[in-house]
Amino acid sequence: MDPLLAGSYLTIDLGALRSNYAFLAGQSETAECAAVVKADAYGLGIENVSNTLVKAGCTKFFVALPQEAIDIRKIHPEIEIYVLGGLFDGCENVYIAERLTPVLNTLDEIKNWSRQTQKNGPLPAILHIDSGITRLGLKETDIQALSQNPSWLNGLEIRYLMSHLACADNPAHPQNQQQRQQLQELIHMLPGGLRELSCSFANSSGIFLGTDFHYDLLRPGIALYGGNPTPDKPNPMKPVIHLQGKILQVHDVDSKNTVGYGATYRSSAKARIATVSVGYADGYFRCLGNQAEAAINKKKVPVVGRVSMDMISVDVTNIKPEDCERGSLVSLIGGAIELDEIAGKAGTISYELLTALGHRCHRRYLDAGL
Repeated sequence: MDPLLAGSYLTIDLGALRSNYAFLAGQSETAECAAVVKADAYGLGIENVSNTLVKAGCTKFFVALPQEAIDIRKIHPEIEIYVLGGLFDGCENVYIAERLTPVLNTLDEIKNWSRQTQKNGPLPAILHIDSGITRLGLKETDIQALSQNPSWLNGLEIRYLMSHLACADNPAHPQNQQQRQQLQELIHMLPGGLRELSCSFANSSGIFLGTDFHYDLLRPGIALYGGNPTPDKPNPMKPVIHLQGKILQVHDVDSKNTVGYGATYRSSAKARIATVSVGYADGYFRCLGNQAEAAINKKKVPVVGRVSMDMISVDVTNIKPEDCERGSLVSLIGGAIELDEIAGKAGTISYELLTALGHRCHRRYLDAGL
């Protein structure tokens, strides 16, 4: 996209991404560090993100869907790719041809993948144990059945056991320890040698719960992209994205004027209002109107009036006129506006904000040559 034709710019700092991966990998002396790159690397672009992570030393990648796995396999023939969504019916030959490793979540998936080994030889897999989040994974009754029928696993090379934390972003939540205990008990119920297999448990926030949660493979996602894995503390991660919009027009207003659809904002005195070329079509949520802040040269300004499809308004009364002329850039996420801060203003989390960013932005990758 020609930057002159775009209304907004999304800058993605691959050097910060690489630094975040190194920092997360360094949190454990024993566990290897994988990377979760589902949803087009949380909306930031799978090709550039995966290239950066591979060069940073990452060899294991998790995605949600087989199509995502195929997309990354085209870029990297050498890496290990795990599909969290499991073994999709009718796609078994695709997994085999593309060398994709399913995370087996049900007994039917286990039996099906084992049947494929009869004509294809040994096949890799991860066994997913539900330790309390109740989304995907083998429950206690499944593990009991598996223990009584170990032949269901014939031909499978189980790379890891894994489970997923429900409340890791709240270190004091009792479910963290409850899940760890439940995981240990369920592992002990598995057939013979499976009990000794490597295990993956810690997501981004789980990494910071302590070494008891690290096991053998860390699975950071949002922290790689600058989200705060320790919400009760300052963010230890470097910011990766910076979303900026262009000023299209500046208005001198007073209390006679309202701003935006619905006339939800009226200045109490004379003010200057800048119209910025970003809206909910770009992933800047409508609910941020009259709630969020933006920044010009790292000085915060309020977002006033409703967010419309293509535009927002900001009060630039306290900004020097030469800093907010037509064409000047306004920081909306990044710069002086932290990712988790703006997500909180929207009543959501950084995950949703990142993956919702539209593709009308002109994308600029820093450090892309690494």
